[in-house]
Amino acid sequence: MIENIALGALMTILTTAIHGLCTAALIAFLEATHADQWALRTLRMRVLVVATLVLFMFMIAVVESGIWAVVFVAVDAIQTFEEALYFSVVTFTTLGYGDVTVSEKWRLLASLEAAVGTIMFGWTTALIVSASNRLYFRKRNR
Repeated sequence: MIENIALGALMTILTTAIHGLCTAALIAFLEATHADQWALRTLRMRVLVVATLVLFMFMIAVVESGIWAVVFVAVDAIQTFEEALYFSVVTFTTLGYGDVTVSEKWRLLASLEAAVGTIMFGWTTALIVSASNRLYFRKRNR
């Protein structure tokens, strides 16, 4: 149990660091390109900016799930990377089909991944809502 909690804590820190760095990089990119200014020109541009943001954050979630999958293979909780990635994405998103499971020894680690995934998706949702508010409601307030 301690091994699960320690590894889960380490993975939580790593996942949070990745999410934070990628969020900061994305915000810096949007600010450097003045995306909030040129995106206000048309509805199509606002949609494109938000869709790009969603795609970028989706890719980050896949990378984060992939790192968890590497850990599941490394500790021999799941045999193949493909199976571990599938399990990890299903767990990270809290979908939880249950058709692929980890060994009994690592069940707690899997539940910690689900908790971290919930937090990361909450963070991503807040970012997307914030960007959408800025792009869709700023024009009205001008």
